[in-house]
Amino acid sequence: MSEETSNGRDGDEVITAAVLVIGDEILSGRTKDRNIGTIAEHLTGIGIALREVRVVGDVTADIVAAVNALRARYTYVFTTGGIGPTHDDITADSIGAAFGVAVDIDPRAVALMEPAYAARGIALTPARLRMARIPDGAELIVNSVSAAPGFQIGNVIVMAGVPDIMKAMLESATHRLRTGPKVNAVAIVVNRAEGEIADLFAAHQRTYPDIAMGSYPSFADGLYRTELVLRGVDRVRLEQARAELAGLLADAGYL
Repeated sequence: MSEETSNGRDGDEVITAAVLVIGDEILSGRTKDRNIGTIAEHLTGIGIALREVRVVGDVTADIVAAVNALRARYTYVFTTGGIGPTHDDITADSIGAAFGVAVDIDPRAVALMEPAYAARGIALTPARLRMARIPDGAELIVNSVSAAPGFQIGNVIVMAGVPDIMKAMLESATHRLRTGPKVNAVAIVVNRAEGEIADLFAAHQRTYPDIAMGSYPSFADGLYRTELVLRGVDRVRLEQARAELAGLLADAGYL
């Protein structure tokens, strides 16, 4: 898929994305992922629909296979993790392999890192220069936190795994992304168990197939609670579905 860098909305076209989390530490449970939710919320806010999340370990073949599968299916793929200074940071090489291009130290990345490291009195060692290794043809993504950049090649946006750095890279990359219509959401809270309102809710979904509907149950202090969430791009249609659902729930004695 060719790189897509134009700004702004594309009418009613749905722009889709996947997130690929890379790292043995995530799969082992040693590190708890804090990036998926941040990315999902950000993409929803700018009109990009997150459709899939995968997690793979630090295995080149697995990363290559996941990247190639996801980039062929979605408008964008966002990866996190594996672009640090140590031997197990293999994401850049794996992305290069997925695209069939060489990976080497990029003078543009070095130019970003040198002054930042010098200002902190830190030597730009061979290990740290691993973070300047970029696949041929990639565009850099500015890292306002620690200078070492991320990059975008084709429709794949490669970011750090450290949450604060990932967030800075995500915001930096946003201007180059195509976006679609934003999804709006409304919710109704019912103090009932999910099973009690399931049939009514399912029938309402059939009445409004263009509105995504989901139920989210909880249980606290001995009481059941279900949050019914409706999502759609047409605010008028969404409000119509919400109001009608509220009326149905009230008539059934659930509100």
